[in-house]
Amino acid sequence: MKKKNEILVVDDEDIVRESLHDWLDGVGYDVTVAASAEEALEILKKKKFNIMLADLVMPGMNGIELMKEAKRMYPTLAAVIITAHATIQTATTAIREGAFDYIEKPFCPEKVELIIEKLVEHQDLIEENISLRQQIKEKFRFEGIIAKSSKMLKIFELIKTIAPTNATVLIAGETGTGKEIVARAIHHQSKRRSKPFIATSCAALAESLLESELFGHEKGSFTGAVERKKGKFEAADKGTLFLDEIGEINTNTQIHLLRSLEERKITRIGSNEEIPVDVRVITATNKDLRNMVLEGKFREDLYYRLKVVTINIPPLKERREDILPLAEHFLKRYADENGKDIVKFSSGVIEFMLNYSWPGNVRELENMVEHGVILSKSSAITMAELPQDIIHPTIQKEKTIEAITKHHILNVLEETKGNISKASNILGIRRMTLYNKLKKYNVTVNNLDG
Repeated sequence: MKKKNEILVVDDEDIVRESLHDWLDGVGYDVTVAASAEEALEILKKKKFNIMLADLVMPGMNGIELMKEAKRMYPTLAAVIITAHATIQTATTAIREGAFDYIEKPFCPEKVELIIEKLVEHQDLIEENISLRQQIKEKFRFEGIIAKSSKMLKIFELIKTIAPTNATVLIAGETGTGKEIVARAIHHQSKRRSKPFIATSCAALAESLLESELFGHEKGSFTGAVERKKGKFEAADKGTLFLDEIGEINTNTQIHLLRSLEERKITRIGSNEEIPVDVRVITATNKDLRNMVLEGKFREDLYYRLKVVTINIPPLKERREDILPLAEHFLKRYADENGKDIVKFSSGVIEFMLNYSWPGNVRELENMVEHGVILSKSSAITMAELPQDIIHPTIQKEKTIEAITKHHILNVLEETKGNISKASNILGIRRMTLYNKLKKYNVTVNNLDG
């Protein structure tokens, strides 16, 4: 049977290298040999291997040091340490440092082949898991949006349907739900993708400056207009203009915006010249524009002009299936940016994230994960690294001594990695009392391991 795994054998003894090469090559493996760790690293720079067999004791760098360097280059590489000094300590040290197994000299071909067969199965599982994770990522990722909830997957389909058209789109949702990301997704799926995507916040500028920002102005048209300036509409010509917080614009600007949408022309402030523009407009708001229309604060004709298609983005608390995929995405991003080897959240943090109300939505989740990455000193983010202004309001809302007690006990157990004896000593209570409280809270110690 053809073996797809390629093996690197590293040993300073000629007979060992030759023997392993002949045995493994004879059963169909692709084998490369090196006489030192330094030579092996040079080979690894040029070629990737699935499996490496490395002698423990060699001149210069030893087998465990080589394994660490090789794994930095190829994290999924599986290593077997070869040793003539096989003791329990040698074996446990090698495995603790990341080796899959060890082989004791002198060894028989059957034992080597058996270990390699196990390794092949192990590597196949790793590759299968990587492939499955990639498929999951692709399934739940769409133009920068990460989600797996049915509500968001329906929005993905809606984006695909409306993107090829020129229809104006109104995106509604709470602050922090990702309205601009949805707008960018529409643009990137449209025929305008190669043209500009211009985004501006209608709430970021004073009313007196907003019209100049949108439509441009002529030199001398008002105090401070020292030169002619093109507005956002002209900058977005042939592309997409995204107007965030559209509910903040005043009545006068609403009139000018409506005219620009209907006539596909704009007029700079201080000019009478009409300038044709080909712009798709996408707007967003966290306000109820319909109520604003009823209250006389927003023009009804503009409201209907903007909402040819409406996308309502649900708050994060209404799509809890998206919390972990988003959190894992932010964890990888900020761990990479900060050069940290953080790969997971503790079970306590996962439970917190799934039960928290997320008033700040995706933006708050992202900020929380970034905060945790910056403060974490291990491979996992624990409750201790979360922003305290997120954690404590949750407790204050519950407003019961029992809730505060439970929260404190869970924190201590997480810090002690579920060690009941240590936790009871820190809490100053008897072990049986702690067990009774955990039973009352329906908490199992197994679930507290990070």
